[in-house]
Formats: sequence, structure tokens, C-alpha cells
Amino acid sequence: MLRKVFIRILLLGLIALPGVGCDQMTKALARDHLAGRPAISAFHDVFRLQYAENRGAFLSAGARLEETTRQRLLIGGSAALTGLVAVYLLFAPGLSVAAIAGLGLVIAGGIGNLVDRVANAGNVVDFLNVGLGQWRTGIFNFADLFLTIGVLVVLLADRHRPRTPD
Repeated sequence: MLRKVFIRILLLGLIALPGVGCDQMTKALARDHLAGRPAISAFHDVFRLQYAENRGAFLSAGARLEETTRQRLLIGGSAALTGLVAVYLLFAPGLSVAAIAGLGLVIAGGIGNLVDRVANAGNVVDFLNVGLGQWRTGIFNFADLFLTIGVLVVLLADRHRPRTPD
């Protein structure tokens, strides 16, 4: 049991630490080079670099809540959910390496946005936007990308793999 937890901690560190570092580095670059400037468009406007600070969660959900409630919900809720995912990753039986990697990405994304919320009065720096024509994503960041990819990996990782007990 202790060996399994140690290996999972090692895998988590190998995924989450670089993920959080990448997220925070790109957010610092966005603050330094995009804040207060017009959006930068690339590849016929498929990609846009556009600085925004998100006071809410996904697509600004909760941004209009009273300040104390918003901070408690978004900071406390993010910390609690990220912690629960970490506990699950460490102790759930029968997880594949792919599922552990996906959960590691979810944790990296959760920590990346949590660091922003704590450091920026509850706000998260967003700067990426993708789309074709009028169909565009919301503005997001690497932490959001890690969360999304991580959830998809977890959902797809074990679809056809029989569970084995640890």
C-alpha cells in the first residue's frame, strides 16, 4: 500500500509541478505583455491572445456574487475539490497510469487557478481564445486546458480496461 501511494505521489509530482509552473509562467507573460493591449490574432483569427481577469469560475459563473461569498466559494471550493481529487488519486484502487495522469492534470489545473485566486483577490488571469468565425471559446488559460484534458483522459482512460484490485 505504501509503495503504491509513493509511486502515485511521484507520478503526481511529475505531472502537477511542471503543469502549475507552465500555467503560472504563461499567466505572468500574459500580465506583462497582453494586459491593456488589443488582442493578438494568429492563423486567420483561429487563435487570439487576449488578456482578461475572470472573477468567476467557468465562463464567469459566480462573478457577481457578494465578494466574501465569492471568495469563500471559489477559493474554498477549489481548494476542497482539488484536495479531494488528490486523495482519490492517492488511494483509489485499480487506477490505470492513464487515469492517474489525467487526475494529475486535473490537480495541476486546480492548483494553477487556485494560486491565481489567492494572489489576485479571487481573480484568475485568462488569455487564450480559440474559434472559427463567430464560433469561439470563452477566454481561458493553461490551467483550464489541463483541467479539461485531464477530465477527458480520466473519462476515456479505462473505458475498455477491466478493473484490477490493487
